Amino acid sequence: MGTPLTALINGRVLADHGPQEGLAVLVRGERIEAITRADDARVSGATKHDLKGQLLLPGFIDVQVNGGGGVLFNAEPTVEALAAIGAAHRKYGTTGFLPTLITDTAEVMRKALDAVDAAIEQGVPGVLGIHLEGPFLATARKGIHDAKLFRLPDADDIAAITRDRRGVVMLTLAVEEVPLDTIRQLSEAGVIVVAGHTAATYDTTRAALDAGVTGFTHLYNAMTPLGSREPGVVGAALDDPHSWCGLIVDGHHVHPVALRVAIAAKAKGKSVLVTDAMPPVGADSPEYVLNGQTIIARDGICQSDDGVLAGSALDMATGVRNLVNMVGLPLAEASRMASAYPAAWLGLERTHGRLVAGQHADFAVLDDKLSVTETWISGIHYTV
Repeated sequence: MGTPLTALINGRVLADHGPQEGLAVLVRGERIEAITRADDARVSGATKHDLKGQLLLPGFIDVQVNGGGGVLFNAEPTVEALAAIGAAHRKYGTTGFLPTLITDTAEVMRKALDAVDAAIEQGVPGVLGIHLEGPFLATARKGIHDAKLFRLPDADDIAAITRDRRGVVMLTLAVEEVPLDTIRQLSEAGVIVVAGHTAATYDTTRAALDAGVTGFTHLYNAMTPLGSREPGVVGAALDDPHSWCGLIVDGHHVHPVALRVAIAAKAKGKSVLVTDAMPPVGADSPEYVLNGQTIIARDGICQSDDGVLAGSALDMATGVRNLVNMVGLPLAEASRMASAYPAAWLGLERTHGRLVAGQHADFAVLDDKLSVTETWISGIHYTV
């Protein structure tokens, strides 16, 4: 017997121009087999899953997840931790994510790289690779990172980061700190090199883009701002038509007006929703320990005692709602910022991020308030 066919019916399928009724999504194994009319003969012979009139969106892809479910990846760079983080975030529609290691020692970095490889090999749902946010950053724009651990990449670092990996590798670095030849070497080896926590000028950033930088980590935050005579990192990011920009849409990291300006300035498809999520997401406790400090999330804001933002308590579903209600985007575009666009940034656009035949059966099912009620990852159904 072949792999059985499942038909998701009675939903509003989010197509390119908005939700459409009267469609069925056929799933066989881990892939979408077809999106067809509800009266297609194949539907009658399939196992039916009734969406009860709810919205069916492509599953969300988050390229910056520090933790969730009470777990911080830095504190527990293990397969078990990755499974717990993924389980916490899939309640909010995240079907693919990059566990993110903020600045740490070389030993912890290697443990994290190996843990992600092992998690992908073992089939931990949702793990697409790793995001190394540091330690090659600028003290002047350190944010919550521990500047005592900042350094330049050596040959061992480059070998560890560039060796064959089961998933994608994203690396955030300060473009003024790392030589252009190293940026070029990393990029040519397949690493997704991203600028962040950087005090660079526009010219330095422009040179780094030409050397292989493909995007910007949490645009506006921890980087030189756009000025009238010195465009800075933000100016380079908004001016460049080819790079992607991650945006934390929690209402705290970036003002809604600044978000609208960035989204309007960037080429279509280059603005990406990220969470920068910390352990409180999907956890009962608002507290976690980072760099020896106890951080408490209050009113959705994660801050140290001295007022420095320490990641976020944002989940992707809330980010999508904020894009619609706070920023004013149509739901279809907000959805793309959470799915198709990050998939393209990661080079996974052929397999992830859209509701089309041949893609992974990764779905987020949302009610009329845009809250997640079901998640599907590679054809496996999870209730919330």
